[in-house]
Amino acid sequence: MAQTESILERRIEPRWVFAQRPDTEHLESTKQALGVPTALAKILINRNLSDVEQAKAFLYPSLDHLIDPFQMADMEAAVDRIWEAVDAGEKIMVHGDYDVDGVTGTSLLVRAFQALGADVDFYIPNRLEDGYGISKRGIEEGVRRGIRLLVSVDCGITAVQEAEYARKKGLDVIITDHHQPGTLPNALAVVNPKRQDCDYPFKELSGVALAFKLAYAVYQKRDVDRAPVLDNLDLVALGCAADIVPLVGENRVLVTYGLERMHQTENLGLRALLENLGLKGGQLTTEKLIFVLAPRINALGRMGSAMEAVTLLTTSDKEEAERIALMLEKKNQMRRRIDERMLREALKQVEIHVHPDKDRAVVLASEDWHPGVIGIVATRIAEKVHLPTVMISVDGKSSKGSGRSIPGFDLYAALSRCQDHLVAFGGHKYAAGLTIEPKQIEAFRDVFLEVAKEMMVPDDLVPKLYIEGEILLNQINRRLVDVLNRFAPFGAQNTRPVMVSRNVEVVGAPSIVGKNHLKFKARQSDQVFDCIGFNLGHLIYRLTPGEANLDMAYMIEENEWRGRKGIQLRIKDLR
Repeated sequence: MAQTESILERRIEPRWVFAQRPDTEHLESTKQALGVPTALAKILINRNLSDVEQAKAFLYPSLDHLIDPFQMADMEAAVDRIWEAVDAGEKIMVHGDYDVDGVTGTSLLVRAFQALGADVDFYIPNRLEDGYGISKRGIEEGVRRGIRLLVSVDCGITAVQEAEYARKKGLDVIITDHHQPGTLPNALAVVNPKRQDCDYPFKELSGVALAFKLAYAVYQKRDVDRAPVLDNLDLVALGCAADIVPLVGENRVLVTYGLERMHQTENLGLRALLENLGLKGGQLTTEKLIFVLAPRINALGRMGSAMEAVTLLTTSDKEEAERIALMLEKKNQMRRRIDERMLREALKQVEIHVHPDKDRAVVLASEDWHPGVIGIVATRIAEKVHLPTVMISVDGKSSKGSGRSIPGFDLYAALSRCQDHLVAFGGHKYAAGLTIEPKQIEAFRDVFLEVAKEMMVPDDLVPKLYIEGEILLNQINRRLVDVLNRFAPFGAQNTRPVMVSRNVEVVGAPSIVGKNHLKFKARQSDQVFDCIGFNLGHLIYRLTPGEANLDMAYMIEENEWRGRKGIQLRIKDLR
């Protein structure tokens, strides 16, 4: 039954949460010990990085900071078996996942093993036909190709039955996966830092980062020149950024060096993509990887088979690279059209079925939804209504679902409490996938909504905008931008700093540009900046030109236009 006020009409004001002001003595000691300006010292303290060694490792990431891969459980066994295969000329198959993390990780291992002279092939399951993870069809394909060793990337931690099936077919299986483990498959090696019995200190590696650690360990074992592994750091940066893993610790090191590597990449597929998108020679950031590059690679896996995406990233044929890069663009355009249609349909369901005062989660289902795109749409719904969202593509006896969370809500834990209604599920606290019988969808929805109500507190329903501090516009200059850039690459658990300026005056007439983006000029103490607020067109009523009455929360960033670099403020909220 439709509500008097739908959840889509409700606008939730984000709560501005200011970082605590550091103790003066602590601030001074941090500044002196690190030799950094006040603004940088404050942010380091805010992010629990005031320990000198820890802060130096953060500000000056180095490949020397990488942890010995042999600290990981089963790494020794995995490396020994790979060398055995290389020495004997056995065929190796890398079995990856169809998302960007899996595709880049698969490509990295293929390239690294080929450089050792290995006979290596790859397999990526078809999302629509095989579903997620190590597939029975993939194992059978491996047998048909004469494979003796299967190495998984970004999948396999829940493949208990599949690992057993592979063993019966005469395949040795090495699993590398970063997802949450349950009962471990009976494989020759299970390399996952999240294993309870694994002492590896950094638990948040992405799938491609884990593939990098495996390749590095293989080369390290016999003291082979690591250059062919390090050459693939561009793939690691792309996969890490796309998978939204925390950009701290080893991930930060790998992405920092990977972005540098990408500027002069020798990967023909990556180069073709960058040139097609006008990114060659420009400044590459994690945001560009996430929002521009990654969707093109993801498009193939979402619409069917991602095999061509691995071919793109492993080919030594320039013409083939250019052909596949163009095909990716066409697939991405098709994916976007499907996205928009599904989003409109999903929003209609939300308006009708989600109660703004009672429901603490969203579960939507339809027979008309493409299973490869439901994750993207679930993300957009979760962001719009600020509730954990599960979308299900209903198809015969086995339906696929994709869930996205909000800060403070552990989606994986919630699904664990609903598993009696699921055929299978996997993922982590922020994103997950599931398989469900259509007849169980209603029961699952009821239980999931009840679990969400129990797990969430009222404060979880209010979006938070975390703010580093308050400054005047005339404090913003090239030096401050350079200081803030020291925190790049930005991403999960290392977001771009948000600042606040109060009593700012709007200059001239604000406007709405593009798809609901707010554009205006802000002045304070004769200092004027261009401001852009993406998807904030609804806040234009708060802008009164000529009056110094505006409080702005924003990020400071560089803006390049026609070869000229300037500073612009990216608005997050207005009061």
